[in-house]
Amino acid sequence: MPLSISSASVPTFVQTLTALSKILDKAAAYCEAKKIDPSVLLSSRLYPDMLPLVKQVQLTSDFAKNCVGRLTGEAPKFPDEEKTIPELKARIAKTIDYVKSVSAAQIDAADGKDVTFPIGPQQTLTLKGEDFLLHFVLPNFYFHATTAYDILRHCGVEIGKRDFLGRS
Repeated sequence: MPLSISSASVPTFVQTLTALSKILDKAAAYCEAKKIDPSVLLSSRLYPDMLPLVKQVQLTSDFAKNCVGRLTGEAPKFPDEEKTIPELKARIAKTIDYVKSVSAAQIDAADGKDVTFPIGPQQTLTLKGEDFLLHFVLPNFYFHATTAYDILRHCGVEIGKRDFLGRS
């Protein structure tokens, strides 16, 4: 049986976003235990020219919701206003609720659909639905989720591979 784009997307998004939310719980506990202002972690980067943790979480959310939205209609807009761990967790929860609200049939119907999306301030790219998911969204989604994990790990939060995979 072939793998559908709904089964390759929604469960993947939910698993990783849920794990990311739990990792943020561990980050909050770490900050409390070590008497660290959580804003220090939220503004941390792996390298000066990389985006901070808060933006990595926002982008992880965006790739999930924008994928489902672009495949099935129009994605909801979430302003990038989060400044705290609870606000980031709320954004993740809202993203999970949205991606779970769209039926598998709606997503699978977009398999061969042309999806046009921005790839910069003045450029767009068009891919078929399956290619959009597999060759653009999933690599970007995992890049930002992994970078968020890496920032927290680099800052000393005690998390491991099982946390990233949502198996802890």
